[in-house]
Amino acid sequence: MNSSSHYDVVILGAGLSGLAAGVRLAHYGKKVCIFERHNAPGGLNSFYSIKGRKFDVGLHAVTNFVPQGVRGTALTRVLRQLRIDRSELDLCEQRRSRITFGREAAVTLNFSNQYALFESEVASHFPKASDGLKQLVERIKATDYSPDAPVLSARAVIKEYIHDLLLEDMLLCVPLFYGSAQEGDMSYSQFAMLFQASILEGLARPFEGIRPLIKVLLEKYRLGGGERRMKCGVSKLETKANKVTALVLDSGEIITADSVLSSIGALETHALFTQLSEDQAPEIKHEVKEGRVSFAETISIYEEQPTALGFSDETALFFNDSTRLDYSVPKDQVDTRCGVVCIPNHFNFGPDRKMPEGIVKITCLANYAQWAHLSEEKYRQDKALWYDKMQHSVLSYFPNLKPELLKSSLVQSDMFTPKTIKRYTGHLNGAIYGSPTKNIAGKTKFSNLYLCGTDQGFLGIIGAMLSGITMANTHILTKGVEA
Repeated sequence: MNSSSHYDVVILGAGLSGLAAGVRLAHYGKKVCIFERHNAPGGLNSFYSIKGRKFDVGLHAVTNFVPQGVRGTALTRVLRQLRIDRSELDLCEQRRSRITFGREAAVTLNFSNQYALFESEVASHFPKASDGLKQLVERIKATDYSPDAPVLSARAVIKEYIHDLLLEDMLLCVPLFYGSAQEGDMSYSQFAMLFQASILEGLARPFEGIRPLIKVLLEKYRLGGGERRMKCGVSKLETKANKVTALVLDSGEIITADSVLSSIGALETHALFTQLSEDQAPEIKHEVKEGRVSFAETISIYEEQPTALGFSDETALFFNDSTRLDYSVPKDQVDTRCGVVCIPNHFNFGPDRKMPEGIVKITCLANYAQWAHLSEEKYRQDKALWYDKMQHSVLSYFPNLKPELLKSSLVQSDMFTPKTIKRYTGHLNGAIYGSPTKNIAGKTKFSNLYLCGTDQGFLGIIGAMLSGITMANTHILTKGVEA
């Protein structure tokens, strides 16, 4: 067969995990093609343009940041295995961030890329918990992420060391918002992964946002000989016995491959099968739960720098208006009681660089069912309504904000909803983190079909790329390749 119809490996989805897997496979001579239904790469972490301005989607920060020269971390492994020079990403550290619970008698834990700050904050506000936190951190550092590790509740493990409900929720807050597909809790291994990535290691951002990172991956992939077909989705997977035998594209064209690596989600992948027996399909459905956790996010562009508008100089605020966190699908369209404020201007870009405009993102939990079936007019009206409510929800956390100046300085704004997520990622229910059922091994019932990305279970931007790398190494590349 010619190269346009048969490949060593086909990858479904040009998100970060799919791109990273493609780069890794292309470097080792595999004939690989990525099929992406949409016109922009990046998946959950992409970008789009409105009136000439580029808007990042998804990127608040790159987690797992460590300084130059630190070895044995997720970031250094990704850079090494994708043959990326660190300077190509232009990673700039966060200034500092905070977790604030309550309004009147608020409790705040500040954190930065130096873990000692967070440790001292906990010691100050929760002195009886200091020893428990140290023990919990030691356990986090020793966490077993192998597929054979038992699945434990993060809350249950935290309770072994922390006996204050407020601190328990505050420790969970960042990992939940940055990666949990499960309401109210998450698996301990995922909590450990994200706590390590965000609190123990830290946050960073390329000066120009997500685009340089995607550009680097695309160039590495191209130089390795990889093929990429955009606006070209896969509509069906044909099977025989326990193998995927063909892929049918949206156009009707038929492609074959020795191996298929899917980054589009477990249930979303299984929805493509055309030849499952009657007893196989229900079995798959029962094994994998549908995700329900989704978000709405506002993006505001200002003429002024955010500090001139009254924002503090923090990079991110994780807020909750009471002492207990309700991380669940809201009954209303959006839950403005809790969420994340991210200010891309507030990374350490150096003395001679600053972003030309102010950017503020506000992210809150949202209900897909409340957005999915609105008429176009009602959808626009409700977006405008909730944009205003989400802006108002954070005013008390920044007491120096000047609402009138915010309005007069606003240049452009946009908002995405769970409906947007469903449209551009294909994730059922607009579930941004996919299914709460994670498949760490990446194996499926079909011997040549593997999962990477969201439903494989490695989280965050670095985690997504590591997922693609690990699944490519484990299931497709020879054992002689360096792991």
